[in-house]
Amino acid sequence: MQKQRQARTQDLTAGPITSTMLRFAGPMILGNLLQQCYNLADTLIVGRFLGPDALAAAGSAYTLMTFLNSVLIGLCMGSGTVFSLHFGSKDLKNLRNSVFLSFTGIGALAVVMQGAAFLALDAILRLLQVPASVYPLMRDYVQVIFFGIVFVFLYNYFAFLLRAVGDSFTPLCFLGAAAVGNIALDLFFVVGLEAGIAGAAWATVLAQALSGVGLGIFAWLRCPTLRPRRADCTVTAPAARRVAWFSAAACVQQSVMNFGILMVQGLVNSFGSAVMAAFAAGVKIDSFAYMPAQEFGNAFSLFISQNHGAGRQDRVRRGTRSAVIVTAVFCAAVSLFVFEAAPLLMQIFIAPDQTAILSIGVGYLRVEGAFYCGIGLLFLWYGYFRGVGRPEMSLVLTVISLGTRVALAYAAAPGFGVTAIWWAVPIGWGLADLAGWWAYRRPRRSENR
Repeated sequence: MQKQRQARTQDLTAGPITSTMLRFAGPMILGNLLQQCYNLADTLIVGRFLGPDALAAAGSAYTLMTFLNSVLIGLCMGSGTVFSLHFGSKDLKNLRNSVFLSFTGIGALAVVMQGAAFLALDAILRLLQVPASVYPLMRDYVQVIFFGIVFVFLYNYFAFLLRAVGDSFTPLCFLGAAAVGNIALDLFFVVGLEAGIAGAAWATVLAQALSGVGLGIFAWLRCPTLRPRRADCTVTAPAARRVAWFSAAACVQQSVMNFGILMVQGLVNSFGSAVMAAFAAGVKIDSFAYMPAQEFGNAFSLFISQNHGAGRQDRVRRGTRSAVIVTAVFCAAVSLFVFEAAPLLMQIFIAPDQTAILSIGVGYLRVEGAFYCGIGLLFLWYGYFRGVGRPEMSLVLTVISLGTRVALAYAAAPGFGVTAIWWAVPIGWGLADLAGWWAYRRPRRSENR
């Protein structure tokens, strides 16, 4: 196990609960902040150097890619739960077999997705109701970004594998290098070479390649005990079903969530480029604001799954109470900040003379920003139910949250305008939180709490 310790694996079934979760979550939170820098760099540079139409195109493409990437991220996340359960129970043989099954299956799907995305490019853009003034720019951007789909799979697969065995630091290092490289390449392509919006896309793809390929090589060389051996490369029905069930449930949950957001993006696009640009900037700010709560929820899920796999139900219960308190305090503080600072935050992305766009964006942030506790608690429910082997419940909560959001937005926006779209979001969060609490208080009989 010496080499495995060198890879910074961590046993989450021992030690102080709150500090253990926070130490484990810290690199994941910072890593997601750096990942947001991929898109932040595009947004800042595109918005400032290429204008509002290019900003609207990049923002709408971000929502599209978030949906496509969510399929792969969900599959990797679900597999990570299986890895963590095996690691918690000290079952390295089945862990390696799960690595073989999941990598071959998800990797093949990533290749198929990439090819299908190129073939369906124009059909996707028409479905999103992209305005004519934005369409050529968005097409130029997206047809480059699609090259990064396989690299997104590689990074997320190995990141979830390493996190499942307690190493949240190494993925951060590779993502940090990629984020710095992305910003430098953005400036080189867009400002230096004047390569336009396609240049910003190539910068992101090259950075994704750096993080994905680099992390894969590290995991292969430094984690030999996790590397499948010849005897581990077998397919048995129980193992395949287990990996497929956890992966598919997390994938559907993630893709349903982002498909709902994509549908909302299509509705937003129907209001014109000014609303598109405001929404693009607002979503970026949103992503930064509640992202730490999202990553804390992912770390919490792995904490729960390791302890559930080890039979430490006392730590599962105490960890849940602690996580709720930490999340509530953090989200309340961020809500207050975003609500008060909304005009200044919007001006990071939008020039001060674009008053109409700024006004729309401030309205969005002040509705969303008042209710971040709702999404923070929802991330914990997602993580909890994955960790205790109930991934289907995470999907149910996602359907409640996003179903409410989409239904209310499409029903109310024609009469009440874009403000109805903004208000549909926290209403969906609240209903899903109530459902999560009800399910937590009434667990399955098979779950030994």
